[in-house]
Amino acid sequence: MKKIQKLTQEINELTVRIEQEYPELYRYLDENPITIPVDDEAKPTYNSFVDYLESLKSILEKYMESHNK
Repeated sequence: MKKIQKLTQEINELTVRIEQEYPELYRYLDENPITIPVDDEAKPTYNSFVDYLESLKSILEKYMESHNK
């Protein structure tokens, strides 16, 4: 459980960073095809948190590469 809490904290921190430093990117995060399941049938797993965090990192990295030229 602590691993998921740590991942949740990392996701939150990265999301806040994106919101504050890259608001133009933040508005597109809800369109991210990789999300953490929220319905009753699909329980979130450790791997779904890891995948979501990695997708956020990737989105930010690609955005920074394309806008810092």
